[in-house]
Amino acid sequence: MNFLNIFILFILGTIIGSFINVVILRYNTGLSFAKGRSKCFSCGKTLAWYELIPLFSYIFLGGKCLSCGSKISYQYPIVEFVTGLVFSLIFIKTGISILLPFYLVVYSILIVISVYDIKHKIIPDGMVFSFSVLALIILFLSQNISNGFVLPDIMDLLAGPILAAFFAFFWLVSRGKWMGFGDAKLALGVGWLLGFSGGVFAIMLSFWIGAIFSLIIILLEKLNLFKWGITIKSEVPFAPFIILATFIQFIIGWNLYSLIYLSIY
Repeated sequence: MNFLNIFILFILGTIIGSFINVVILRYNTGLSFAKGRSKCFSCGKTLAWYELIPLFSYIFLGGKCLSCGSKISYQYPIVEFVTGLVFSLIFIKTGISILLPFYLVVYSILIVISVYDIKHKIIPDGMVFSFSVLALIILFLSQNISNGFVLPDIMDLLAGPILAAFFAFFWLVSRGKWMGFGDAKLALGVGWLLGFSGGVFAIMLSFWIGAIFSLIIILLEKLNLFKWGITIKSEVPFAPFIILATFIQFIIGWNLYSLIYLSIY
C-alpha cells in the first residue's frame, strides 16, 4: 500500500470534509450548497481563500475569525480531520477498486447525518434516503464485479428491512421515546451496506458504544469535571453511534456466523 496514495486520500477527505461542513450548515435552510461563499457568522465578512484551507486555516488563525476575532466552532476542523481519516482507512480497506468512490460518497453522507443529528437531534430524510439507495447499489455491485450477474444472498437483501423493523418496533412501542423513526430509516441502509452478519454486528456494537459513552459522560458530570446536562433521562442522538459502529464493522469485518460456530464448537 503506497503511503502517498493514503496521504492523497487524506487530503481529499479534508477537502470533502470542508464541503460537508457547508452541507451541514445549509441543509434545510434553502441555501445552495454550491453557490455563495462562506462567511463569518459574527461579522458577516466573506472569507478569503486562505481562510478556507482545510485544517491549516483553523490552526494558523488560532480558531478565530481574522476580521472580528470571534471563535470558530471546533466542528469545522474535527469534521475535516475525521473525513480525511475515514477516506484513508477506506482506501486501506478496499484499495483502488470500482467500489471505492461509492464507499467514499456513502461515508461522507453518513458523516453529514451524524453531525446533523448531534446538532439538531433529527436525521435528514434526503440524506438517509440517498444512503440507503447507494448501499443497495453497493450490495449488488459487490456481488457482480467478478462473478458475472448474480443476485445477492437473500439474507443480505432482507438485512435492511429486518434491521429497520427492529428499530421501528421500539419506536412504535415507546411512541418515539426510546428510539426515533429516523434510526429505523438509517438501519435500512446499514443492513444493505454490511449484509445481515455485518449489519447485526454493527447494531449490537452501536448499543454497546452508546451505553459506554452515556455512562462515561454521566460519571464525569457526577465528578463535576464538566457540565453537559446529560442524565439517564436525557435525549441522546443515536445515529452517531450507529454510524460509528457501521464504520468499525466495515473496517474490521467481524463475521457473525463464524462467532456462532466457534461458540457452539
